[in-house]
Amino acid sequence: MSHDHDHMSPPPPMDPINMSPQMAPMKKKYTSMNFFWGSKAEVLFSGWPGDRGGMYALALIVVFILAAGTEMVSSHRVDRYTNGKGVVQTAVHTVRVGLMYVLMLAVMSFNGGIFIAACIGHAFGFFIFKSAILSKARDEPACPDGTEHRDLPSMSC
Repeated sequence: MSHDHDHMSPPPPMDPINMSPQMAPMKKKYTSMNFFWGSKAEVLFSGWPGDRGGMYALALIVVFILAAGTEMVSSHRVDRYTNGKGVVQTAVHTVRVGLMYVLMLAVMSFNGGIFIAACIGHAFGFFIFKSAILSKARDEPACPDGTEHRDLPSMSC
């Protein structure tokens, strides 16, 4: 068995202050922890939408649709299903939680426009899917206990 160590690279030099190997300097990126205004942002993905105005508008639309979609999924009446009711409830709950986490990550960009798009999307979704003005079947209770909550049992029944 040959132990040829000539092909191994030497370890990186040690940093005398931290007593750890010196690494190549990384470009530091500052992330604001305060709300800011402007179309230069990073939402959900590194570099997206960046400083492109059209992509920022798309990001606002995506966040609006995510928020309205969350309200739509939350208004889904799972008590209508007799077969596999637990599976349907779990699937709807999983989709709703997934949408809410993605929406939370988008709002954590701390961009004021993204935050407003999320709020308006939730308001629009609530108005269309849950409000007494436009919602269908208001005469029958949404929950098994007869209460008028219009959400999945895990949130309001």
